[in-house]
Amino acid sequence: MLSVMREHLAERADLRGDCERCFGLCCVALPFAASADFAVDKAAGTPCRNLRTDHRCGIHAKLRQKGFTGCTVYDCFGAGQKVSQVTFGGRDWRADGKEHARRMVDVFPVVRQLHELLWYLTEALTLPAARPVHPDLRRALEKTEDLTRGTHDELAALDVAAHRQEVNALLLRTSELARAGIRGRKKDRRRADLIGARLKGADLRGALLRGACLIAADLTGADLRGADLIGADLRDADLTDADLTGAFFLTQPQVNAARGSAGTRLPDSVTRPVHWAAGL
Repeated sequence: MLSVMREHLAERADLRGDCERCFGLCCVALPFAASADFAVDKAAGTPCRNLRTDHRCGIHAKLRQKGFTGCTVYDCFGAGQKVSQVTFGGRDWRADGKEHARRMVDVFPVVRQLHELLWYLTEALTLPAARPVHPDLRRALEKTEDLTRGTHDELAALDVAAHRQEVNALLLRTSELARAGIRGRKKDRRRADLIGARLKGADLRGALLRGACLIAADLTGADLRGADLIGADLRDADLTDADLTGAFFLTQPQVNAARGSAGTRLPDSVTRPVHWAAGL
């Protein structure tokens, strides 16, 4: 049986990228630099060279082999279809000229941030321990959803950083309530530099890992049950046989960026990446 979390998020399919309803905005709006994640440089607002005229990726099945690993871990949280179909009413940036394209590029990152907040708020409302702040979370959810439906001018003028700060205070309170029931000493590793850290088998139950840099960290067999992973950088982190049961504020892009195995235990809010089985 699916958990309450999975059932609730299934009702919010708009918080997952739907490329069929988007005009390839992530392939146009976002910049990237030649690196281990991307084979070439691309400026913001410039269509990726692999983007076809039908807004599909020409190398989608071979992104990792072609050096575009960064594309395989990205998710817009549904911002692409929101901007394409709601903000601009289904008007294609290719057909409506450069000014229209520029306007879409301007607001896509803003809506993406708002949709990420919607994901966290939706998850927070599934946590029984957070009931004392559920009314505040619902109000924040409604306000954020309203903001995503603003016009181009309203979105362009939005102080999204201020809104994030407001929501973050609620999410931190949610985290405190959710982790309070976990026994033992709960480590506070907020924004910790843990690049390449040797944490094999570490007891990180209920740990506060907000914004922690865990790039290439060895978390093999680590116990991360009930940990707060909001904003943690898990690129190339080894989660082989790690237990993330009940970990919260973990997103699909974070999981996609890590390495794992069939023995890795994940929360129901995310799915096991296909490339884990292929060892990619």
